[in-house]
Amino acid sequence: MATKHDPSTTLEKQESRLKPPPMYQVMLLNDDFTPMEFVVSVLQKFFGMSRERAVQVMLKVHREGRGVCGLYPRDVAATKVEQVSSYAREHQHPLQCVMEEA
Repeated sequence: MATKHDPSTTLEKQESRLKPPPMYQVMLLNDDFTPMEFVVSVLQKFFGMSRERAVQVMLKVHREGRGVCGLYPRDVAATKVEQVSSYAREHQHPLQCVMEEA
C-alpha cells in the first residue's frame, strides 16, 4: 500500500559531518651515535620503505635533525613509536622515535 506524501512535511537533509580522526606524524630524531645503516634498516623494517626511500629519510634526519617516517592514526602511530624505540634499545642505540599531531 502506497503512502501519500504530505506536502506540508519537509524532510531536512541532515549532514553528518564526522570529523576524520587526527593523524599523527611519526618521526625519527637525529643523534650522534646511531649508525646511519641502522636507521635505514629501521625505516625499511617498520615503515615498509624501499632502500632508496629509507636512505632519503635517513639523510633528512641526519641533515635536518628529524625526518618524517609516515602519517598514521593515533593508535598506529603510538605502536610504531613503541616498536622502533624498543628495537633501538634492544640494539643499544639511542635512536629516538616520536609522534606529533599533523
